[in-house]
Amino acid sequence: MSMEPQLVKSAERTVRILEVLAESHDTLTLSELQQRTGFPRSSLHALMRTLVELNWVETDSGRSAFGIGPHALLTGTAYLDKDPALPFAQETLEDLRDEIGQTVHFARRDGGHVLYLATRESREAEHVIPRVGRRLPAHVTALGQALLAQLTDDEVGALLPDPLTGMTEHSIIDLTKLTGELDQVRTRGWAYEREQGTPGVACVAVAVDYRIPATDAISCSMPAGLAPAGVERIIEAVIKHTRKLAATLRREGIR
Repeated sequence: MSMEPQLVKSAERTVRILEVLAESHDTLTLSELQQRTGFPRSSLHALMRTLVELNWVETDSGRSAFGIGPHALLTGTAYLDKDPALPFAQETLEDLRDEIGQTVHFARRDGGHVLYLATRESREAEHVIPRVGRRLPAHVTALGQALLAQLTDDEVGALLPDPLTGMTEHSIIDLTKLTGELDQVRTRGWAYEREQGTPGVACVAVAVDYRIPATDAISCSMPAGLAPAGVERIIEAVIKHTRKLAATLRREGIR
């Protein structure tokens, strides 16, 4: 007889609820939450009451709509605070942004996604830029492609959803095409995508080589219409600063 306690199910449901609320731009009603999670209304009711009580979820006076609460932020910030690589990465982003003037990011692979851990905005940023804590599908970002290229084709296939979903008309949604692209990334040592994640934006990324396989990468967003000479200069700068960061992290013994 299986002795799996009921508690495991409620823990799993709690985490799923928080993830659904975090993914939503707007507050959600109980029935919208039920629709997105598939959980029975009775247990959803009890879980929401508990989460509101503990400040993990916020609600209005009539408890008609729910959103992520302040304690979720505390936990997320704690993850950033305890990461020993992050202060070095932030310094690298400062230097890189100062040199090339474009928006730069530091991100970590989270399964088939990338999670943005730090961003430095270009001085004249007009377009919407992924912010800290945002999670995007790895296959549509240069950051993700640089990190997927660290894995074997079989590992990539097992990680990513089938079928692949696109974010723009330029996103790669064919696994064979993606495999070919990752091969190029491995050969040249950097990833480049143009308007695959955001219209009007191109991106170059390099993996930070201090873990095997690398979990982190640095990228630079730029206007999609930037001249080849400008792109070339940015690629060289991203490679230079990322290598320097990797060497620093290895020297500091950070793993």
